[in-house]
Amino acid sequence: MSAIVGKKLGMSRVFTEDGTAIPVTVIEAPPNKVTALRRADRDGYDAVQLAADPVAVESKLTRAELGHLKKAGAPAMRTLVEFRDVQASTAKQGGVPAGEADSEGSGTESADAEDAPVDALKVGDDVTVASFEPGQRVKVSAVSVGKGFQGTIKRHNFGRGPTSHGSHNVRAPGSIGASADPARVFKGVKMPGQMGARRVTQRGVHVVEVDTERNLILIRGSVPGAKNATVEIRSDG
Repeated sequence: MSAIVGKKLGMSRVFTEDGTAIPVTVIEAPPNKVTALRRADRDGYDAVQLAADPVAVESKLTRAELGHLKKAGAPAMRTLVEFRDVQASTAKQGGVPAGEADSEGSGTESADAEDAPVDALKVGDDVTVASFEPGQRVKVSAVSVGKGFQGTIKRHNFGRGPTSHGSHNVRAPGSIGASADPARVFKGVKMPGQMGARRVTQRGVHVVEVDTERNLILIRGSVPGAKNATVEIRSDG
């Protein structure tokens, strides 16, 4: 399973050889650092923890967070994400074993990083966009754009009332329940409220292009999140 954490830059389009325009979302994903490996026999589940989004000032993190990153040889990074149900021995990664590579802060990378064996994933390894390939089916998770407090028409796609002949029920939500029996409003009734600003996973999207030099992944269509939002990309199926 391929997985990485990146930042949504925005949308663009690319052209195929026959001139067809394909809308794409551009995601920047610099090398992630493997900071922990979870195993079923020890932790109760299998997962790989990746660190991303370096910070310029270490004071933005707590000492506990800095200590956890230091054990993995990682610089100060703001985001930690666990990708569950990933066997450490089968996860794809674009780095090299921690004992054979310098720390990320040194700026030194191995020339054959992409050819590193997949069973060599260890704490301290780098995961890059090279683990993805064009045409691969992926799913993208992020916090959706917040819409604020919205009514039922925008939030739940309700229809509106008549707008003529003195109608006073144009955008009103309508009845929310019976009267004396049950004398209450059932839970889960569709009503106005906060819209957006929640975690959303878009499944079944495909990778159009991978730029390893600029650490970019181009995904067909739109994905959740605002510009500069943190997004999680993992293989789907």
